[in-house]
Amino acid sequence: MSDLISVVDWSRWQFALTAMYHWLFVPLTLGLSVIVAVMETIAYKNGSEQINKLVRFWTKIFAVNFVCGVATGIILEFEFGTNWSNYSWFVGDIFGAPLAIEGLFAFFLESTFVVVMVLGWGRVSKKFHLTSTWLTAIGAMISALWILVANAWMQYPVGMTFNPDTMRNEMTSFWSVALSPVAINKLIHAVTSSWALGGIFVIGVSCYMMRRRRETAFALPAVKVAGWVGLTGILITCMSGHSSAVDVSRTQPMKLAAMEGLWNGGNSTELVAFGILNPEKTYANDVDPYKFKIGLPGALSWIARGDSKAFIPGIYDIIDGRDEVNGEPVNTVSYAERMERGAAARAALASYAETHAQADLDALHADYPYFGYGYYTDAADLIPPVGLTFYAFHIMVLLGGYMVAFFVVALLLAYRADRWLKTLGASWIGMLSIVAAWCCSQAGWICAEVGRQPWVIQDIMPTRAAISALSASSVQLTFWLFAAVFTMLLFAEITILFTKVNTEK
Repeated sequence: MSDLISVVDWSRWQFALTAMYHWLFVPLTLGLSVIVAVMETIAYKNGSEQINKLVRFWTKIFAVNFVCGVATGIILEFEFGTNWSNYSWFVGDIFGAPLAIEGLFAFFLESTFVVVMVLGWGRVSKKFHLTSTWLTAIGAMISALWILVANAWMQYPVGMTFNPDTMRNEMTSFWSVALSPVAINKLIHAVTSSWALGGIFVIGVSCYMMRRRRETAFALPAVKVAGWVGLTGILITCMSGHSSAVDVSRTQPMKLAAMEGLWNGGNSTELVAFGILNPEKTYANDVDPYKFKIGLPGALSWIARGDSKAFIPGIYDIIDGRDEVNGEPVNTVSYAERMERGAAARAALASYAETHAQADLDALHADYPYFGYGYYTDAADLIPPVGLTFYAFHIMVLLGGYMVAFFVVALLLAYRADRWLKTLGASWIGMLSIVAAWCCSQAGWICAEVGRQPWVIQDIMPTRAAISALSASSVQLTFWLFAAVFTMLLFAEITILFTKVNTEK
């Protein structure tokens, strides 16, 4: 059993390592593709040679990052087969569909036109090159769509039924999966936040160029374009974040409670603007969950349910089956009952495999929504890591607010007082903001993925049941190999980027 837990933990660490490295490159690819497309559109309309020079420079940066993103993304998808084969077998008919579409259509579109975008200068007409640049950006966003559809289904499994004869979940409605509100909000949130990250990256690099080489005429137009794209992106991100909170409160209330460190719910629930959790707080004791906090009264109730007086359940409430909407009880199935019914569903499945009796099949279908709970006997094991989820969420929110202010100030300086962009202070703020943007992006994914633990498929399949039959030592070996390879890949990209920035004329 200890070896099984070790395999689960190391497999999770390996997947997290790969995903976090991959997510260093993906948002920059999404953001830069749009920024370069906007720049080239401006150059096409006014014929500016200076903007054309700018487009070619940022296209080179985009190409380097695109290659690194593809390399890490391929490894990430292979890990579903190598490390999570039980998961791939159990839901491959559903999860595989959006991944197949992404590979056959979206990535094909993106990778085809990126060649024209990068190498087509002087070989194709300006109009066709501009079209290729936009198609690359659109292809990147469509690729993100199908990846996020797959991820959203794991968080909110819809449009499927379980077939006990094949021991697999099978898709019953493609459009329920593809147009899930969770998927749509994830797409908008992830893509537009990538515009913001790309905007800050371009502004930060431009600040570096102005400080080191006084390339004001070259860098200032980039600041303006990136500022507008980034500001648009971060404002839409904030709005989609509100919609995501509503979805989470409805589909994953335990995640919402962990995001706020909320153990005891109630009406007019406050939103913690800043807080420090008490590390001694556990499910088994009654100590104060916070060392310190500053809250906004009623704000969480309003964000999650549109009413500042609405009831928001805490961790204890969810486990005990207490929740209400407009004074009416909802989600009244306690975790104790869910574990009991999950165990019954597993027993019915085992019996059906031997007898194929209709009674066993009916019992399985009746309790299948709680199938995953049958792997547990202690409700405390069904609580996600509260501390990591809480801090990741609040770091994301605080840095997101900083990014809004950053873009407003950057645009004001670019249009009204561009001389200040050349000062040491403004340049350093721009460069350090690149780090802040990536911290915000990574924190968002940590919150989304850690907050749904212990589930790989919400309520249906726990992480411990999804792994491959591997030894802990083999997973440890590949973890360290991947860590070394990914770090070298990141170092190589940073080196190339610095070389490009310092030698651009």
